[in-house]
Amino acid sequence: MAIPEMRPGDGPADRPRVDEALRLLSGVPVGLGVATGRLSRGSGVYAWWAAPSVLPDLPGPPNGSVPSLRMLYLGRATSLRGRILRNHLRRSGSSTLRRTLAGLLVSEGYRTTWTDRVVLIPEDEARLTAWMSANLLLTWAEYAEPAGIEAELVRRVHPPLNVHGVDPEHIQPAVVAAKSSYNSGSMPGSELPAVAAVAQGTDHALQDPERG
Repeated sequence: MAIPEMRPGDGPADRPRVDEALRLLSGVPVGLGVATGRLSRGSGVYAWWAAPSVLPDLPGPPNGSVPSLRMLYLGRATSLRGRILRNHLRRSGSSTLRRTLAGLLVSEGYRTTWTDRVVLIPEDEARLTAWMSANLLLTWAEYAEPAGIEAELVRRVHPPLNVHGVDPEHIQPAVVAAKSSYNSGSMPGSELPAVAAVAQGTDHALQDPERG
């Protein structure tokens, strides 16, 4: 992935760290089986990658080491291992990525239910994790204070599944609709299939303890 040019307002003090993070995130992505054994408990930023055949209607910056892959999503974590393994690969209630994917993958028929929020039913949590393991790859970089780096990375490369912090002209309407449709998929006490990602409305996605 080519490093985008800095723009007016970019902090010169953060430029080396942001450029370094982009280079690290543009390394060769690994499968989730490999990532499980390598992820540390340190804080940092991470990026999810996929082939163009995965969610083909969405754009994404190419990987600098494997140009046939493109970035789908970028996030930060106070514990990279905990964020990926306990949230993104397990719990839709605490993963914006999982909720967005469930809303986009209409053909998979993911079903939601209501606890204290809209979540996938346990069977479909497992199905979505299996889909992610089969289709997505991961890179990451450790940083003691990842929040500022993540914000600038998102602003500069605008991954298609990110909404928060992305310049308005780069926000993908299908992603906003997918978030809205997921959250309207179940009323309290009911269990209904997730509705189509073409639903109208704004993004009412629940805020995670840490974005991404």
